[in-house]
Amino acid sequence: MTTQPPNKKSDHQDPFQSSQEADWQNFRDHLTTTDKQGRRQWVYAKEPHGKWTQRRKWVSWLLIGIMFTGPFIRINGNPLLMMNIVERRFSLLGQLFWPQDMVIFAVAMLIFITGIIIFTTAFGRLWCGWTCPQTVMMEMVFRKLEYLIEGDAVQQRLLAAAPWTAGKFAKKAFKLGLFFALSFIIGNTLLAYIIGIDALLPIITDDPRQHVTGLTFMILFTLLFFANFARFREQACTYICPYGRLQSTMLDENTLVVAYDHKRGEQRGKLQRNEPLVKRIAGGHGDCIDCHQCVTVCPTGIDIRDGGQMECVHCTACIDACDTVMDKVGSPRGLIRYASLNSIEKGEAFQVTPRMKLYAVVLTGLILLFLTLVFTRSAVEAMFLRAPGSLFMTTPDGRIENLYTLKLVNKTMRALPVELKLEGGAGQLEVMGDKNLVVPPGKLIETSVLIKLEPTAVTGATTKLKVGVYSNGQRMQTVKTVFVGPRKEIQP
Repeated sequence: MTTQPPNKKSDHQDPFQSSQEADWQNFRDHLTTTDKQGRRQWVYAKEPHGKWTQRRKWVSWLLIGIMFTGPFIRINGNPLLMMNIVERRFSLLGQLFWPQDMVIFAVAMLIFITGIIIFTTAFGRLWCGWTCPQTVMMEMVFRKLEYLIEGDAVQQRLLAAAPWTAGKFAKKAFKLGLFFALSFIIGNTLLAYIIGIDALLPIITDDPRQHVTGLTFMILFTLLFFANFARFREQACTYICPYGRLQSTMLDENTLVVAYDHKRGEQRGKLQRNEPLVKRIAGGHGDCIDCHQCVTVCPTGIDIRDGGQMECVHCTACIDACDTVMDKVGSPRGLIRYASLNSIEKGEAFQVTPRMKLYAVVLTGLILLFLTLVFTRSAVEAMFLRAPGSLFMTTPDGRIENLYTLKLVNKTMRALPVELKLEGGAGQLEVMGDKNLVVPPGKLIETSVLIKLEPTAVTGATTKLKVGVYSNGQRMQTVKTVFVGPRKEIQP
């Protein structure tokens, strides 16, 4: 836990920092979860209660439900979300995407990142505290189970300091066993999002020796999540995730953050028993009674009264804790609340800044571009390449022929018949092997194609051609390629 610095005003004050700040600034120079020797200091966060915690529970349970049911939800026969890196096949909201759709995927990622930037600029780290899978699972699942098994923060500290007995061993073993089982479920869920539920079920039910690779990833994911939620915890946010370090570039004086109202709270001081409120105010004290309840409930161990800090994930636990104390002492709620610097310093209401408007315009443009790319993309993707190492050949009747390799990807979940036509040229196109091309749903097929041109149609060493790809009489795509022929001799 962070030690409270003495109440002296700092010469270098953070925009979200208390005006009654210490000249001891080392809380910004090291993490609260490590001591001076760099050793881990375990955070025993007290279980929060209040309206904000209840709202987060509703959001979290909704997100958890979506996460665990997502692999089983299908739209048009396709998974709701799948990132099959092995087969290079991706599904988003029932739409199949292939490596050829990388532009669409890149635009989707830009939309996601821009959306987070907008929400961070307007509402601070709303993503971290309310929707990030790390926070949701840690605070609403694993830590809740820890409270149930080991008790609240005080009981957890006592249990950790107690000598090892059969009872302590049983509690620790039961908790870790439950954590491991949950990590196994989460790991399998993640694997289902990667390879699909249809491919995951055989890995679970068949002989493990038949699916060594899948079983290996299943074990690795389980161990990764177990180590994260059982030991690493909040350090995943402070050491690994770069978002906390980037937030300072997105926040400004109009951003709504979880903030301590230093104008109302300072000068802080302990509340004396039966001390009249009028006497306390006359003594120069503010509403903060220095109870440290906001610190005890913080899952990252910081003191929100020190101002904006990288470790704060805006989980609102400190708001509920402070509101409870304010109710008990008879002061108004909101000493710690969602507020901007301008609202605290100047009493200004939240306003949409030009920067937010610019981000919103960029986000709108990206969304429109994404929708255009999705709804205008072809159901069939064709790759038409000259066969490696092949040269042109001259047939007995004098025509020139080239051999090509054709790859067809069906992006739909229905079989598509495909017909190829040579556009705008005197020549013949012949599919090698089976003449009736039918691409199975969601599959890729490869075949060879032979193109023959009359010598008069060959303009030189290379001739540009266009091949139309048709399905059910409708042109799906036009592919450009190059036809290689003999070099034309220059007439003197």
